[in-house]
Amino acid sequence: MALMATACQKGMAEDRASVIVYGSTPGGFCAAIAAAREGASVILLEPKDHVGAMSTGGLSHCDSNQMVRSTVMGLFDEWHMRVVKDYTDRGLEAPYNPALKDQTRWTFEPHVAQRVTRQMLDEAGVTVLTERYLEGVTKVGPRITSLETSNGTFTARCFVDGTYEGDLMAAAGVAWTIGREGREAYGESLAGKRFPKKEMMISGRNEDGDLLPLVTSDDAGDEAAGDKNVMTYSFRLCLTAASDNRVPMPKPADYDSARFEVVRRALRAGVKGIGFDLYPLPGDKFDGNNSIGGQFSLGLVGGGVDWHSADEAGRKQIWEAHKQYTLELFHFLTTDPAVPDAIRAKYAKLGLCKDEFASYDHFSPALYVRESRRMEGMYVIRQKDILESPRKDDPIAISSFPIDSHDCQRVALDGGVINEGTIFPVRRASGQGYAYHVPYRSILPQPEQCDNLVVPVALSCTHVGISSLRIEGTWMIIGQSAGIAAAVAADSDVAVQELPYLQLRKRLLAQGQVLVLPEVSDLPASKDSIAANDLPGIVLDDAAAKLTGDWSRSTNFKPYVANGYVFTGENDPTSEGDGKSTATFRFQVPKSGDYQLLMAYSAHETRATNVPVIVSSGAREQQFTVDQTAALPSGQHFRHLGNVQLKGGVETTITVSNQGTTGFVIVDALQLLPGN
Repeated sequence: MALMATACQKGMAEDRASVIVYGSTPGGFCAAIAAAREGASVILLEPKDHVGAMSTGGLSHCDSNQMVRSTVMGLFDEWHMRVVKDYTDRGLEAPYNPALKDQTRWTFEPHVAQRVTRQMLDEAGVTVLTERYLEGVTKVGPRITSLETSNGTFTARCFVDGTYEGDLMAAAGVAWTIGREGREAYGESLAGKRFPKKEMMISGRNEDGDLLPLVTSDDAGDEAAGDKNVMTYSFRLCLTAASDNRVPMPKPADYDSARFEVVRRALRAGVKGIGFDLYPLPGDKFDGNNSIGGQFSLGLVGGGVDWHSADEAGRKQIWEAHKQYTLELFHFLTTDPAVPDAIRAKYAKLGLCKDEFASYDHFSPALYVRESRRMEGMYVIRQKDILESPRKDDPIAISSFPIDSHDCQRVALDGGVINEGTIFPVRRASGQGYAYHVPYRSILPQPEQCDNLVVPVALSCTHVGISSLRIEGTWMIIGQSAGIAAAVAADSDVAVQELPYLQLRKRLLAQGQVLVLPEVSDLPASKDSIAANDLPGIVLDDAAAKLTGDWSRSTNFKPYVANGYVFTGENDPTSEGDGKSTATFRFQVPKSGDYQLLMAYSAHETRATNVPVIVSSGAREQQFTVDQTAALPSGQHFRHLGNVQLKGGVETTITVSNQGTTGFVIVDALQLLPGN
């Protein structure tokens, strides 16, 4: 019976399954495991011979320290628990504690990550087949029936595109985009061209007037416009200085020092930020990463622009070009006389690791494809969804990595050279990004284009959106949800777009996903905000309220106090509030007395006309009803509601609710002034 169950789980044949996942990125392998745990037969197809992409290919400093870790659970959490257990089972010290959802760094060795990943796939009963490069797709109407690879044709009821590049969705005729949107496309202030780094006061041209190597353009383009550029690709290097494990970095073939003339000029001009970041790892190793703040680092700026459209041979050439650049940069940093002694010594002691990537001459097999195609699906995640309206009705995951883009161009100007495209991390003061929902619709194609495909990695978002979503922890939990959706849709024999969300949500929660936004999802300050500290009296900002029920944050209507406001309700004259959405402020006044109560809100015709406000202080309770369609007094930020008697030294509560309301209820801030 056990043998029969195993055969059933694997679909009896290696070319047919309920669910096929193409691409073993973190999103891909988690989709495969999750689908198999739902009882589906699953085949995971990988175009190369390396499984796990960046999570097993050198990215060994987990960036979840910049996320709200309590929301990144499910397979991500289990994977990390098992990574740590791999160490402790061998009698080694735990490199970190996944049970602590703090902001410490979680680091591990690539071979441990690979071992854990393969174990989890094997235990789930996933059939893993490598070196299956996608060559075509067969469809009947909007439904994929099979996909053809360089080594076999495979059929399934439902498919998951687990690639960084969105290769399967593109082959299936699903709409996609590449590059960056203009600022007007989705009203994104972070879109278009970005110039946060200092201009390097050096010439970017040779004596003939031609651009120097490593300079990509002499015209960045209209600052507000989009383009086809993507953020830079690089390798994550696993390095060591330990003599018993160190393998010398290979010398680059056909090295031409002239390629680094622009770097040499930058060094002579005293430019800082030349080199790459090093994160300590267990085993006396380091994870070498492109420096987002650097001027010249491991990223081959402009080198990945054609990656998405290249065929298998073309991608091998681009991969080799990035490896060649990496070896040349390392050689330059450790040997060139223009490099200061301290920088040369820092990197010269390092080499590759003897116990990592032995089948690849110890060099990482995975190119860090930070951004490629993005689906144009049923919902496009954009800046507003991250910083203004984080709540969605169909969440499948919570993302919270900062909006963060590496360089996209290196431009020669009349007087210098400047790197363009960086978005330095947009994060909360605590060092975390802003938590927001990833909606199910964002991984779904338009139904008329394909109805049995989910796309968790190259999902539907803008360049600004992918700058936050593009992290392995986020892709793992989105991938898990995508795998569950694919399995349930296949079992129910329905289009992925027709899968009832409540049915999906039940299975997501059963597999450990977190779908409720944390209270730390507050919004950044804005030039359109009014500083609470600048206002007289006692000011109670919405961030201080205890919220129950369904609230969303926004900054659409300006100005607002502090970092925005919260709202509940809908623009439906037939829908009445049930009283379950409340915002309660708890505080003490310094002394008993009469106080003026004022409320800040953005007046609009869609607001509720009967917002209840209840004030309780000691044994006294007072009630007010606010018409939020009524404009605030001219030139004022608050509207006077009335006077209240408050008792000093005891807790006072003020509760705003949606009880009996029709329209939107706004909570921005309350103000208490000594009564007159």
